[in-house]
Amino acid sequence: MDPVMRMQGVSVSFDGREVIGGMDMTLPVGEITCLMGPSGCGKTTALKLASGLLKPDKGRIELLGKVIGPETQEDELVEVRKELGVVFQGGALFDSLSVGQNIAFPLKYCRGIEDPESISKMVLDMLEHVELEDVRDKYPAMLSGGMRKRVAIARSLVHSPSLLLLDEPTTGLDPVTARHIDQLVVDLCGEFGFTALVVTHDIVSALGIGDTLLLMHEGRIAWRGVPVEWERSDHPMVKSFAQGMVSVGRTGGEKM
Repeated sequence: MDPVMRMQGVSVSFDGREVIGGMDMTLPVGEITCLMGPSGCGKTTALKLASGLLKPDKGRIELLGKVIGPETQEDELVEVRKELGVVFQGGALFDSLSVGQNIAFPLKYCRGIEDPESISKMVLDMLEHVELEDVRDKYPAMLSGGMRKRVAIARSLVHSPSLLLLDEPTTGLDPVTARHIDQLVVDLCGEFGFTALVVTHDIVSALGIGDTLLLMHEGRIAWRGVPVEWERSDHPMVKSFAQGMVSVGRTGGEKM
């Protein structure tokens, strides 16, 4: 089976500085791939490339059967983006819309559903999946950080995307809530069968949910493997990143 996304020799530069250089990455169908690395290594740029929000300067990307290269036109990417779900680091919920209205947004934009009853049923069903049945009429400002994250996940999945992209899904959350989000992602992936790319600094999260782990360094994949290989690895980049995360430590975070 063809992968959901494949990058081949992809490079991107900003203001003459190469941010991604000759990058290769494959996302197998139905698997969770975790992309780790220190700040500034190019993870966010890689996520934008995987979502079709950014075109490569060199190389090519095969995304859900669509080939994206330097010459690809913006209007060619509209339909493929509708097959994606994105959970931004801060959730990126619309503050002026209720939880229900936030979740309903992709149903109208991506699937063209207009029937109020169908939308209401799908929104409630998705809220049940993220254990938030009672917050449909609340607004994002009324929710905890963990709850906002779960609403963002619900919004990203309600239109049944083929690929889910998550940017630092556990950042700012306390450890218990972070592990709850991890388990939710794993459970939903198993239930809905989507493929996921998770960009994260959280090694515990990556080891807990990732089928494949990738470590970036200066715009390139420096190491790839499975969780058990990470734990046994003596690769200098793996050791350096792990030690750096330990030295940073974790202090609190928002709760569920």
